[in-house]
Amino acid sequence: MPSAIPMRAMVLDAAGSPLDLRQVARPEPAAGHILVRVAACGVCRTDLHVVDGELTDPKLPLIPGHEIIGRVAALGLGVERFAEGQRVGIPWLGFSCGTCRYCREGRENLCRAARYTGYQLDGGYADYVVADQRYAFPIGGGYSDAEAAPLMCAGLIGHRSLRMAGDPARLGLYGFGAAAHIVAQVACFEGRQVFAFTRPGDDVAQAFALKLGAVWAGPSDAPPPAPLDAAILFAPIGALVPAALAAVRPGGRVVCAGIYMTDIPRFPYRLLWEEREIVSVANLTRRDGEDFLALAPKVPVRTTVECFPLEQANEALACLRNGHVHGAAVLMTGA
Repeated sequence: MPSAIPMRAMVLDAAGSPLDLRQVARPEPAAGHILVRVAACGVCRTDLHVVDGELTDPKLPLIPGHEIIGRVAALGLGVERFAEGQRVGIPWLGFSCGTCRYCREGRENLCRAARYTGYQLDGGYADYVVADQRYAFPIGGGYSDAEAAPLMCAGLIGHRSLRMAGDPARLGLYGFGAAAHIVAQVACFEGRQVFAFTRPGDDVAQAFALKLGAVWAGPSDAPPPAPLDAAILFAPIGALVPAALAAVRPGGRVVCAGIYMTDIPRFPYRLLWEEREIVSVANLTRRDGEDFLALAPKVPVRTTVECFPLEQANEALACLRNGHVHGAAVLMTGA
């Protein structure tokens, strides 16, 4: 429910249009919800897919953003998990029904009634956001607000993708952006060899990957120097699926980690033969968040961030779209 108190927000009115900075009514928390004063909100590639119209079911007008770090400003009726002033993180999954088969099996990420922050629910490109207390996480003091923001999606989805890859000794990462730069650190911590694949000619990203512990970094159209046990595709490019299949050994697995990908081209059956697998990652569960947020300080994961003021959200999205962000872009509200 909105209040008469104004706040700033970057608003999407139609797919493909720039976000508009405007004054809107601050929301108020319903029962079971918290009002959060946003300090930082990561700029995720999923936000690009929403803004560019590649994800086709947003509520409009919409406030994007789902890598949110802030502090609880007010409590709705019945909230017991959090206290005013407590630092919290708000991720992509904002609601699931709790009663369907998928929810009962612990796979709430597949719930058909699920709703997502910054997509069907207004998100964190604003001064304030409301969230269901059940779908928010307490955030400890080991990270600044900007450093913690990418953990809420790049970290959580990356962690889920890594677990779905099995137990690879040699792991390929296609697309070395926000998620990959976190996954690489976790994988190295676990004793895995990381092979990083970047846009052809992106020497900066390749050097960045090597700095984070990769044993090899090269262009996505090049074969790795040794067969991979598994590969994770963060780049939303369907043509990389056959390339990754060619790079993994018999019995290897290719994990498609993005919520959106261009069409996968036809490829010969021999690339899939010998029990190679292709699997996809869909969303996340609250258990993913609990597990990853407990693991991250032990690695310790260090996020590399480029900060923009809230009103420069369009510029941040453009930098991400054009491949000019190495690490993660984060919007800061000044809170």
